[in-house]
Amino acid sequence: MQDEKNTLQAVPVQVVGSQMDVVEEKSVNTDFDALALYRRTADRLLTVNEWGRYAGMSAFQLIDKNGIRAERKAEAGDFIRIDIPGPGTHAGMGYDWVKILNIISHDDVGQEMLAIIVQPSSHPLAKDGETAHFLKSHASSTFIVRREALTVFAEEHGRNEEPNTSDGTLYDRGRNFVVGMAAKLGMSYPQWKNLVKGLLED
Repeated sequence: MQDEKNTLQAVPVQVVGSQMDVVEEKSVNTDFDALALYRRTADRLLTVNEWGRYAGMSAFQLIDKNGIRAERKAEAGDFIRIDIPGPGTHAGMGYDWVKILNIISHDDVGQEMLAIIVQPSSHPLAKDGETAHFLKSHASSTFIVRREALTVFAEEHGRNEEPNTSDGTLYDRGRNFVVGMAAKLGMSYPQWKNLVKGLLED
């Protein structure tokens, strides 16, 4: 039985806009191998700067609260700078930005889970507070790695996804509409599929 209760607790409630659920799983033969796979996959999830190697489309850089590149594991309060194909926003100085709201860790015997919850944010050094992302600030992405007995899951759950057409310059709003609608039509699905699959690979 999947550890659905803890997974659902980590994912914000869907209220408006679209949602996305991307799940990959890998099963092994022993508890020892399952725990080793879980720990390796969880470590990869926290190593945000390597996400682009798995996702294959966008580049990801962990940034601390002072706007400085961080070469370490992710922590709550950090930002993630996303370089997606095509032109970026003026508000984000050429990039899209999310903030890590929370990192949840749940450890029971045979039922471990690690979740990273992010939301669109302003540039960490911006004073205007305008959301520098193609989705509105109430959208979220929850990245989860969990183990259920001999199976390890890697997941991405997008919630409340609406194009951000209210923040930034006229150019930003137009760009965000185009990119946001593309995401709504499922064009971001292959990236997240590659990411969660890559987290589990040998």
